[in-house]
Amino acid sequence: MAKSYAKTMKLGLVGAETLLGRELQEVFESRSSGTVTTYSATGEGNFGEQEGEAVFVRPLDAEAIREERVVVLAGSAEGSAKAYQLAKVSGDRPVLIDCTGYLEKEPEARIVAPLLQAPQHKTSWLTVIAHPAASALALVLTRLARHKSIEQSIAHVFEPASEQGKRGISELHQQTTSLLSFKPLEKHVFDAQLSFNLLAQYGEEAPVKLLSAEQRIERNLATLLGRFTNGSAVPMPSVRLIQVPVFHGYSISLWVKFANEVNPQELREALASAQIEIRGEDEESPSNVGAVSQSGLIAGDIRIDRNDPRAAWLWAVGDNLRLTADAAADIVSELGSSELGSDVQ
Repeated sequence: MAKSYAKTMKLGLVGAETLLGRELQEVFESRSSGTVTTYSATGEGNFGEQEGEAVFVRPLDAEAIREERVVVLAGSAEGSAKAYQLAKVSGDRPVLIDCTGYLEKEPEARIVAPLLQAPQHKTSWLTVIAHPAASALALVLTRLARHKSIEQSIAHVFEPASEQGKRGISELHQQTTSLLSFKPLEKHVFDAQLSFNLLAQYGEEAPVKLLSAEQRIERNLATLLGRFTNGSAVPMPSVRLIQVPVFHGYSISLWVKFANEVNPQELREALASAQIEIRGEDEESPSNVGAVSQSGLIAGDIRIDRNDPRAAWLWAVGDNLRLTADAAADIVSELGSSELGSDVQ
């Protein structure tokens, strides 16, 4: 008799208090992914709050790691490193799903994008979910390449404040209210004015660099495009990442040049799929606000380049947190299905 792994699989979530962690919990709950044990972003024990009550969050230690079938990482670099080291020496090693990218350079890491293809968890116990913007670009480009050969592409990716977690959201909110009331601005996260502004780079004192995120998108995108097997390679696009004063959701302005002339309708048909909702000319244009809490991508405003009939512009949006949470849930579901199948007597 088969066991119901969908309800009995034990999941550990490191960073449950983060924006991404909350999104993961919501998606896991909606899919009945399993029993979720929450840990702090650093993996250390501390006191937190649950339904208005103070609760003690247990530390992620050797005993805890042995109890989990899967550990999902959505916290800090320290928390991810701790989980990795504990898993390496654990006799009953869990599957790690890194939603942050902190572990992508470890030798066991395998970059995956369930948005494009079903995950193959058996290749490694350490799965790293590709950057959501890289997954989105890879999905759009590979679908277009199946329709017609691509010669060149350029992508402007607009990054939301929520990629910097609660602190990024809080700083953008504070800057906006302070500007309107003529007060000094907080600049702990971006070290620059983001409110009512666009940033090609952060200030010198910012704890992280915008260029680092841009380079991660390029690395992950190159990996994903390298797996495309349709008879011809998809050329790597030129990518520019811009920080924009929005709370949630990636927006992508993509220019693609094909080997032959194209028209908007055939591009819409090439992109339309379960993962991409296409908006026509008579429908509301895709926006990052409209994509919040939505799975997959929304694409539209497809127009031929007025200076080149072989090139086209398109606009695509997606919820950065939901794209990553859905990817993690897809991997957990695949793990459960695999174990369920092996347990059938």
